Amino acid sequence: MPIDFEDMQSIRISKLPPYVFTMINKLKKEARAQGMDIIDMGMGSPDLPVPKEVRDELCNAIHTKHINRYPAGDGIIELKRAIAYWYGKRFNVDINPSEEVVVLIGSKEGIANMSAAFLDRDDYALVPTPTYPIFFNSVIMFGGNLYNLPLLPENDFLPDLDSIEPGVLRRAKILYLSYPHNPTTVCVDKDYFKPIIPWAKEHRIIVSHDAAYTEICFDGYKAPSFMEVEGAKDVGVEFHSLSKTFSMAGWRVAFVVGNAKIMKILAKMKSYVDFGCFNAIQKAAVRALELNDEIIDETVAAYQRRRDVLCDGLDKLGWKHQRPKATLYVWAPIPEAFQEMTSLEFASLMIKETGVAVAPGVGFGEAGNGYIRFALVEEEARIQEALERLAKL
Repeated sequence: MPIDFEDMQSIRISKLPPYVFTMINKLKKEARAQGMDIIDMGMGSPDLPVPKEVRDELCNAIHTKHINRYPAGDGIIELKRAIAYWYGKRFNVDINPSEEVVVLIGSKEGIANMSAAFLDRDDYALVPTPTYPIFFNSVIMFGGNLYNLPLLPENDFLPDLDSIEPGVLRRAKILYLSYPHNPTTVCVDKDYFKPIIPWAKEHRIIVSHDAAYTEICFDGYKAPSFMEVEGAKDVGVEFHSLSKTFSMAGWRVAFVVGNAKIMKILAKMKSYVDFGCFNAIQKAAVRALELNDEIIDETVAAYQRRRDVLCDGLDKLGWKHQRPKATLYVWAPIPEAFQEMTSLEFASLMIKETGVAVAPGVGFGEAGNGYIRFALVEEEARIQEALERLAKL
């Protein structure tokens, strides 16, 4: 009799919601097998090339002595110093590279380890919904209690902290935030964070801010850092990624800065589960941060052109949406003619009927179910072709 391995999986894994992108990938694979040309605007995986200087630095680093050895778990000092310098130049924030920086194998890993390091089974994490899935999935995986904060149009897609039940607040340890926001693309200014700091101190809650899209901004908007606000280091941390800014998604390198004691605990957690990011990639990341000012304008301009092609086309189709001021996404409600469908059903229909792949909103939490997300990871001509196909649908 064969072993039923599914029946053997841990309770924490069985509690995880189905990974919607796995379903979408299956549909894409089936469509391609039937000869359909897929225009893939589903996952936010950048198609722009990594800058040549960064690729060259990686190649050079590969040939240096002892590069094959285990890396320092919390990052090489050269990269930590480059991060601190970049933070000072970009946000005018002083960061101690030795105590207030941890290098990550992608921010997804770091956010997951935050939940692992701080949440016990009686603790709550306050998680906006819809949101980047690792926020809620990591809480489930590591045994914490998930408290959803719905992001609703009537609240400008911002969480209502005053609505949290007193009993939950007493047991809450982490508030997960992310601006510019994925998937809704909502942006905030520096003043938004100011009241959150005394609130977090009062309730003894860690603020964990994911700032992966601060550099992909349009129309003159400049995204702030949570760390810019006085007292931010007393209560929290901030994650950044090189995936979107430098198109280094597959390289898996990111970092987190903030409260030194939180950094120490997070580094301790990581020391038990990984050996850190490959040193050659860390050396290339140093070069990327050094080149930031030279390459970011070109990157942003490319995404803004794509945004304008897509949003102009959606306007012509009469498809309601908000033109984003940041990120590489467009968040749009399901068109009225299809609103009886779930977001997964509608995204599946789009692939089958048009060959255009998008992310169903439910993949970011139940509150996203009436929406889909376009990722600006196809060239302008392909986006235009996608719009022509959608017009037929």
